[in-house]
Amino acid sequence: MPNKAIFLDRDDTLIADPGYISKPEQVKLLDGVSDALIELNGMGYKLVIVSNQSGIARGIVTEKVLGEIHNRLKQLLAKDGASVDAIYYCPYHVDGTIAKYSKKSDMRKPNPGMLLQAADEMDIDLSQSWAIGNNDSDIEAGSRANCKTILINHPSRYKQSESGSKPDFKAVNMKEAVNIIKQNNRSPEKNSDEQSDLPKKKMNNNPENDKTEELLTGILEQLRGSRRDNMFGEFSIMRLMAGVVQIVVLFCLLISVWFIMSPTKQTNSALISLGFAMVFQLMSLTFYMMQGRK
Repeated sequence: MPNKAIFLDRDDTLIADPGYISKPEQVKLLDGVSDALIELNGMGYKLVIVSNQSGIARGIVTEKVLGEIHNRLKQLLAKDGASVDAIYYCPYHVDGTIAKYSKKSDMRKPNPGMLLQAADEMDIDLSQSWAIGNNDSDIEAGSRANCKTILINHPSRYKQSESGSKPDFKAVNMKEAVNIIKQNNRSPEKNSDEQSDLPKKKMNNNPENDKTEELLTGILEQLRGSRRDNMFGEFSIMRLMAGVVQIVVLFCLLISVWFIMSPTKQTNSALISLGFAMVFQLMSLTFYMMQGRK
């Protein structure tokens, strides 16, 4: 029986992208990635990374160092109990400076070459598989390989080109992508357009109305994306502590008001309560700042 797979882009999908990663020390998993891969593996999917690596053609990194980078990625995943089944990469680019790699290739996304090769070598049923990435080229490669597609789309940093393929679904991170796949597996008969969280645009021949509708759609997508980003974000103990301390601040303020409004006007007690409120407020701000650190 053929396997089903999840084809995963690497940079800004699984790991942070500072530019061209040129050494293993730069590899940093994005929040929730390990848990997402564990869930997908538990659902019976093969996990296959497919990544354009034009840095090789440009002389930024060698294939040897790229292997070390990918070994580092595997090590970080293994620490969390996660893993991938295979990694495919395309080192070619027509504008490369290394002659060996300076050429066009069917393996380079948006071409589906890497996905087709993996399907052939790993006995994968592409029609039962998914492609997940943060770029138009990831979506087009997945579509051309007959996979369902999910765009990791953070509204604050992504803009789809007019020529890009339309993804079947959008998610703010891998955690939401997993939930989309779960929902689709439970209800395969639903059309993917019905699952989209973006409003459908109405036909309109008025250019001014089109611009207004496009602007409003963009704002709505930003708001919904921010809401989903919080919904599928990782739990933070520091954020919880900050919230608890904030309640204590409110309590101290109420106590100080009670002292001031009392018939005896206990000013000193009110000042002490205000002092405690200031201290706890500083603690709350400190916890909020700490929860943002990696």
